[in-house]
Amino acid sequence: MSNTMKTLTRRQLLSQSAALGASFAIGAGFVAGRAEAENWAMEVDHLAPGTMAVLIQMARDIYPHDQVADRFYALSVKGYDTAEAAPAIEAGVAMLNEAARETGHAGYLDIGWERDRVAVLRGIEDSAFFQQVRGGLVTGLYNQKAVWPIFGYEGESYSEGGYLYRGFDDINWL
Repeated sequence: MSNTMKTLTRRQLLSQSAALGASFAIGAGFVAGRAEAENWAMEVDHLAPGTMAVLIQMARDIYPHDQVADRFYALSVKGYDTAEAAPAIEAGVAMLNEAARETGHAGYLDIGWERDRVAVLRGIEDSAFFQQVRGGLVTGLYNQKAVWPIFGYEGESYSEGGYLYRGFDDINWL
């Protein structure tokens, strides 16, 4: 072995891989994610697993929250896995991958830097596909009760007497 080659121990390789973020394992009929702190999997019925992986990455790039796990993004785009929505979503992902190829990448998932993926998304942001996914993410991601504590939202207060008695004077930065 040459002295100029840098060798990595297994521990270094794993820690550097985890630093890059979650990776997607794609198989027939499911998408799985693996990050340092979570394991998850999702079955897909009408979309190709690769399409679902692109949708998950696209969701993370549109609404980036480092503290939100990939499984919440996966749940937010799961609604597109229907017989009715699949043709339009598959066509939209094909368009997104073509836009990525025009920038010199093999596909959207092959773009390593977030800023480069966002640049590709900006190029298609006027398309019906992008607007459909972005609009669906507003409710698909932020209406998940499991995500609320991450953002400090305690939920509705009407059943607890309203915000006057629950949350109105929680301000602690004054």
